[in-house]
Amino acid sequence: MKGRLFALEGIDGCGKSTQLKHLSQWLPQSGLMPKDAKLHITKEPGGTPLGKALRKFLLDTKDEVSPEPLTELLLYAADRAQHVSTFIAPLIHKGDWVITDRFSGSTLAYQGYGRQLDRDLILNLEHIATFGIVPDMTFWLHLPVKESVSRRMWTIDDRMEGEGLEFLQRVSEGFSNIAHARNWTKICADQSSTDVSRSIENALKNFGFAGDS
Repeated sequence: MKGRLFALEGIDGCGKSTQLKHLSQWLPQSGLMPKDAKLHITKEPGGTPLGKALRKFLLDTKDEVSPEPLTELLLYAADRAQHVSTFIAPLIHKGDWVITDRFSGSTLAYQGYGRQLDRDLILNLEHIATFGIVPDMTFWLHLPVKESVSRRMWTIDDRMEGEGLEFLQRVSEGFSNIAHARNWTKICADQSSTDVSRSIENALKNFGFAGDS
């Protein structure tokens, strides 16, 4: 039996962490999952022991340890390859369900649109690092850039969050283009967290998990 992979994507401050926590509690009780399937919550970067080390390095704000854009891209690809091969693929191959906070779409948005690196290169690396595995559903938590900035006003930015408004606007545009091209499920994230949760629940209920019960 093949399990399921779901991804949550969006700019910083869109509420992915809140929705992951909600889904971790709601989905196992929803009746959508097979009785013998387990739910696993993970994230990128940082879903494996190697990924945790890479995450600390990638998001460090110290200039002396900041990687060049191409190096950054390759490190994200390395994190994903490790994540998919040692965590995601084994779980879905045995029939479990996995939800990840960010997946390959984030790399295309942040490094392709934000950093303006070669998108064809990024797509090639994506294919290599994911081994052809794609999420069954990706939820794009769409949040206006101004709201993202407002929500993060009193928090300390990591290296990616501190790249500035123009960078974030390019990333936001990237997410919009990618979501349209890949038929992601758009969820308006500038509403209450309860309403966001309800929208995600309804989308999952309407997905149609044929053969899972």
